[in-house]
Amino acid sequence: MNRRELGSRYEKLAARELAKRGYEILALNYRCRQGEVDIVCRQGGVLVFVEVKYRSTGSFGAPSQAVDSRKQARIRHAAVHYMYAHGIAPDTPCRFDVVGILENQVEIIENAF
Repeated sequence: MNRRELGSRYEKLAARELAKRGYEILALNYRCRQGEVDIVCRQGGVLVFVEVKYRSTGSFGAPSQAVDSRKQARIRHAAVHYMYAHGIAPDTPCRFDVVGILENQVEIIENAF
């Protein structure tokens, strides 16, 4: 299995977990020139942009630690593009979550950045 297939597999796992917890999934793998958002969803009245990180072992730290400031900036830019492209008002409440998957453990970090 290549990296893209592996990433897609764990993004779908994360989306299922989010849906089980009451999130409404709006988009998977939203891509634009500015960057990419793995999952776009809604929880109540809040628009949520989610980055999914998977690690097979904890040898290199927690999966969420891989979302550095450069990655965060690209996600924020892609989020702004998503909102503009979908006619979502700029004052809509939103947040950025990270779903870390370590082996088969799923951790959702709300307001990660």
